[in-house]
Amino acid sequence: EEMTLRDLRLALEKTQKDLCESLHITQDGVSRLEKRSDLLLSTLNKYIEALGGKLKITAEFPNRPTVAIHLLSDIIAY
Repeated sequence: EEMTLRDLRLALEKTQKDLCESLHITQDGVSRLEKRSDLLLSTLNKYIEALGGKLKITAEFPNRPTVAIHLLSDIIAY
């Protein structure tokens, strides 16, 4: 299944205003973010977390099993 960020937000019954508070940006900022075609992974991760989800990234190669890519923040021990 494929969705835009806007479609995903709507499917989860969240408003842009709901995300404003979690992301600490304005409603206009959420709107602009949803229209962007190029996002930093950290920005996408924050958006997904604000929706209550967890971002997972995988890589697919021919003749090889799918590989999970861990974000740096997932593997740094504090």
